[in-house]
Amino acid sequence: MQDVPLEDAVRRWFEALDGAGALAPLAAESIPLHAPDVVGRVTAGPVWAAVSSPHYDAAAMDGIAVRAADTVGATETAPRALAVGAQAVWVDTGDPMPPGTDAVVMIERVQRDGADASSVRVLEAVAPWQHVRPLGEDIVATELVLPENHRIAPADLGACAAAGLTSVPVRRRPVVGIIPTGNELTPIQAPRRPGDIPEFNSLILAGLVREWGGAPLVGEPMPDDADAIRAAAVECLAVCDVVVINAGSSAGNADYTAAVIESLGALQVHGIAIRPGHPVALGVTGGKAALGLPGYPVSAALTAELLLRPVLERLLGVAMPARPRIAARLTRKVLSPIGEDEFLRVKLGRVGERMTATPVQRGAGVVMSLVRADGIVRIPRRLEGLDAGASVEVELLRDAGEVENTLVAIGSHDLTLDLMQSYLRRQHPAVNLASAHVGSLGGLAALRRGEAHLAGCHLLDAATGEYNTAYVRRYLPDTPAAIVRLAGRTQGLMVAAGNPLGIAGLGDLARDDVTFVNRQRGSGTRVLLDYHLARQGVEAAAVSGYEREEYSHLAVAAAVAGGSAQAGLGILSAARALGLDFIPLFDEEYDLVIPKEHYESAQLRPLLDLLGDAGFQAAAHDLGGYDVARMGELRGEIA
Repeated sequence: MQDVPLEDAVRRWFEALDGAGALAPLAAESIPLHAPDVVGRVTAGPVWAAVSSPHYDAAAMDGIAVRAADTVGATETAPRALAVGAQAVWVDTGDPMPPGTDAVVMIERVQRDGADASSVRVLEAVAPWQHVRPLGEDIVATELVLPENHRIAPADLGACAAAGLTSVPVRRRPVVGIIPTGNELTPIQAPRRPGDIPEFNSLILAGLVREWGGAPLVGEPMPDDADAIRAAAVECLAVCDVVVINAGSSAGNADYTAAVIESLGALQVHGIAIRPGHPVALGVTGGKAALGLPGYPVSAALTAELLLRPVLERLLGVAMPARPRIAARLTRKVLSPIGEDEFLRVKLGRVGERMTATPVQRGAGVVMSLVRADGIVRIPRRLEGLDAGASVEVELLRDAGEVENTLVAIGSHDLTLDLMQSYLRRQHPAVNLASAHVGSLGGLAALRRGEAHLAGCHLLDAATGEYNTAYVRRYLPDTPAAIVRLAGRTQGLMVAAGNPLGIAGLGDLARDDVTFVNRQRGSGTRVLLDYHLARQGVEAAAVSGYEREEYSHLAVAAAVAGGSAQAGLGILSAARALGLDFIPLFDEEYDLVIPKEHYESAQLRPLLDLLGDAGFQAAAHDLGGYDVARMGELRGEIA
């Protein structure tokens, strides 16, 4: 396994592909203009007009066709009389111009003269060819309609039809064979058992191939067997332009992808200095490009973007439009391995005058990071990371307008925030809510730095027994803020269905047969736990698993559901979502802390109005464990 810099890997591989003729633009095929997939196809040669458009001199207005010379001097006060038939011929828009005529007087500037309509009076003079579409005004026969290597747009179809064409020559779609590999892979509809992994990478890769103009051909998942993978690759090479073997590209005992590519041709690169996506294999087999992409979904998607997409561009003879890039400020410190270019996915939102970029959950296997990300930040391999507040360039994955209309919530996790995002998009399709779960204290810190519009907060002050107000005063001393009630919540212990260990309260967390899973420092749930453990005289050191931290209630619930922990403190809705039992312990107040400048702005009005929506309140209540009676109430303002 190597650590080849990305640019060197691409150069080395593409030189080999060019040498083998593997990147020559594909042959042409003719496709009818009415074909459902014609838009987006790439022309395989210049497209010339077969006829002119219009193919005759045509009236451009309803009125009378005349010789312009016969109208000279005509005005409203001194109209000119013309004989119908000899000097004036009635025409409608699109009619051929009668012989001997060279202009049209609009019907609004013509008066009928006499009961027999044998003559008309013209109220204004017209110039030669006025209100006439001459032959070839739009297109002249033999004129170039579309150049070679042009991506066809809807308007192009109309131009081709006007030019007398019924079909157009386009490049054949590159056929990309996708071979999933791994003993652990199962169909997506199969029951989920421990050790099984649903095979969905091919859905992502096939979708990308289609988006880039190719035709995916997905094979059946292959076991971790070198001969089977090789046979599948040989079969693909016979019918495909590019072969992609997914997974098995690392250097483990059951990783055969690189060896298979090498056995069928030549292996140029095995291992690129990027994260995610390091274990990539690139080669030439049978005069065609062969890629071994990592098995983790984020790695597979990223390496396909970096390596497969430019291959398809070359085969099609056209480059995809470059994605827009914008400047933003990073909201959290990011540590990155030196020596590897890291491609960091981020959520974006404009807070005041500043565009903020919040890293989404990292990890090559976190497929939801592909869904949640608005853009990508490339961290150069010479850096060990980026500090909070660093200025970064973000390659956009979404429309810039959608990013500009994003409300940024950073703070405590709650399931109602996900519900809020759905309801906002339903009622206001242009508005998006992006939430990052960093805990209540982390949310207040983000507000202090001007990186969020609002923060979810449920911090219990041990001295007063009051929620949130004291912390807002302490952490936002110079930021006037409004505290708005979202909901009352019940916190309790989430345990396995049926509560097989008979866990009854926090005191049981010190038992030898109970393993706990905690929330991260700075979260309101962690503050609540520590407060009540101290009141009950339970030492944190006595709680097995106290040091294990998760960043959301659902992550805690998943740990309990998976059996790696027997208990976790969280909310009823999370326990219900994963089929756990719930032991209610404490009632708390979950609020939204909103700086006054945002609270009073029109941008936040859709969200604040939603808090008073009866349908949203009912949906939040039905999640379980929520008191929504005071939802939307202004609890206080901190000057």
